[in-house]
Amino acid sequence: MAITRRDLLLAGAATAALPALGSAAGVPIVSAAEAQSAGELPWRHGLSLFGDIKYPADFKRFDYVNPDAPKGGVARMISIGTFDNFNIAVAGIKGVIAPAAGLIHETLMTRAQDEVATQYGELAEAAQHPDDFSWVIYRLRKDARWHDGKPVTPEDVIFSLETLKKHSPMYGSYYRHVVKAEKAGEHDVKFTFDGPGNRELPTIVGELTVLPKHWWEGTDAQGRKRDVGATTLEIPLGSGPYRIKEFVAGRSIKLERVKDHWGANLPSQIGQNNFDELRFEFFRDNIVALEAFKADQADWIAENSAKQWATAYDFPAVADKRVVKEEFPVNDSGRMQAFVVNTRRDQFKDPRVRRAFNYAFDFEEMNKQLFFGQYKRINSYFEGTELACSGLPQGEELQLLEALKDKVPPEVFTTPYQNPVGGNPEAVRANLREAAKLLKEAGFEVRDHKLVDASGKALTVEILVQDPSSERIALFYKPSLERIGVNASVRTVDDAQYQNRLRSFDFDMIIDQWGESLSPGNEQREFWGSQTADVPGARNTIGIRNPAVDALIEKVIFAKDRAGLVAATHALDRVLLWNFYVVPQFTYGFSRYARWDRFSHAEPLPKYGRSGLPTLWWYDAEKAARIGKRS
Repeated sequence: MAITRRDLLLAGAATAALPALGSAAGVPIVSAAEAQSAGELPWRHGLSLFGDIKYPADFKRFDYVNPDAPKGGVARMISIGTFDNFNIAVAGIKGVIAPAAGLIHETLMTRAQDEVATQYGELAEAAQHPDDFSWVIYRLRKDARWHDGKPVTPEDVIFSLETLKKHSPMYGSYYRHVVKAEKAGEHDVKFTFDGPGNRELPTIVGELTVLPKHWWEGTDAQGRKRDVGATTLEIPLGSGPYRIKEFVAGRSIKLERVKDHWGANLPSQIGQNNFDELRFEFFRDNIVALEAFKADQADWIAENSAKQWATAYDFPAVADKRVVKEEFPVNDSGRMQAFVVNTRRDQFKDPRVRRAFNYAFDFEEMNKQLFFGQYKRINSYFEGTELACSGLPQGEELQLLEALKDKVPPEVFTTPYQNPVGGNPEAVRANLREAAKLLKEAGFEVRDHKLVDASGKALTVEILVQDPSSERIALFYKPSLERIGVNASVRTVDDAQYQNRLRSFDFDMIIDQWGESLSPGNEQREFWGSQTADVPGARNTIGIRNPAVDALIEKVIFAKDRAGLVAATHALDRVLLWNFYVVPQFTYGFSRYARWDRFSHAEPLPKYGRSGLPTLWWYDAEKAARIGKRS
């Protein structure tokens, strides 16, 4: 279960006026004072949601890279699942996108991994916008090139925005307020917004993935006109430091480093993208993938199973330190992972039913039996960040909620949210009694050991999953639901069927997760907004249609400062929790990786970069010689 947002979720709602600094290296610098005296807006080499920019206009590289990192070598990665599509414009609604597809494309700006929410020029060298954030102009680098040698143009940028908004529910929601994109100069693109005051819009436009208009409007090798609204396994044209070299559909992809990449000497790319080749091998099963890793058929493996991490890495290569196990802290985001009921279905429209399902979940026993006690329960949609609500609402948050008093559950004002606690027979029995009480209040009763509504229809739920690890969790939950009379079943399907059923909202219950940035914004509409509840492929899998939630999302997006953003997010979190849309699961504050010890990285890794893999690492020939040749 991958988080469906890319880096665009790692920048959220803006919280302070953007700094008036110069542009990136190679751009004529005009200071804020000079620009003001000349009646012009300053060009900025970086945009920050928090107002502070670490790196000056003439910076040479990021602090966390090794500028002398050797280029070369191969990194073999593992991907779980399959793929049948390279077209990111329809990712999420058609086919299964290959993860490598995102590595060949570039964005207007790129995120610094040692700052919370700051971006520096990539395809664009600078940006300018007015104080009311009603529009932004991005200036493209004159030497930015596609892999076929043609320049990246304003027309490409305009085409990309229009295409992604048209074909992708995610981008359509994210860029909803961008109403116009137009050429404003030989290398300039102007984006106009539907109103002032949305501070994050200039920044999130910089996250736009740029696609080559001339390639998508051209023909393939067989003379057929390409369709940007369809899936494709034709290797797409990109502009990034890597391009797809070869692939076997659904099984493997090889990317090669572009030796003459136009941006190799940009300050934002020095010391990065060091491998000559990146290989992705696809496995349908985590257990099989681990066996391939143990046999040295892959260099890296991400481990999402606490049981596997605790028990399965006892082979000789670990003992003699040829394989390194390492956990990398997750500081860049929070998340909600949960059992999700489909509120579009009648049996889940009553919040008392949904709350009963939470009382039936014994997280503490699951944590002990399945996860060796490594996890903690999620109590917030923004778990792991300062944006998670706690206690009772106060100050600005309370004011926001009081304005919606007739639209939110009364407990929002009187009771701090807390999940039920199990872990022992007495607590479990008490929780199940409370679940039965809630179901009775909702109009259900037990007849012949089955929970039925007033018409005699049984309360039935199918938990739809797509992999063995999720199946294991669902199977643990199933008996608890049956104890309160729910007719529960677990169905495991392949990736393609799962994605098709998810997009058409053809499910009772799934396991889903949402990654949250440290500064949330426009993406909240796609997660929880009424306008996306019935949009195929949208991330509002729950089907939320709630005017209070919609109103608070707008407060988040249009917050005028950091304090206002935090207050609005706390309020949104609290209302989501007290509507019991999900049964929260568990989280772990680290990413787990095992690797064959052939690689190195600069110390320390950036705070918000997690493992930094593969961008910040390089092939270490001395280490590789010590552990021997690959199998």
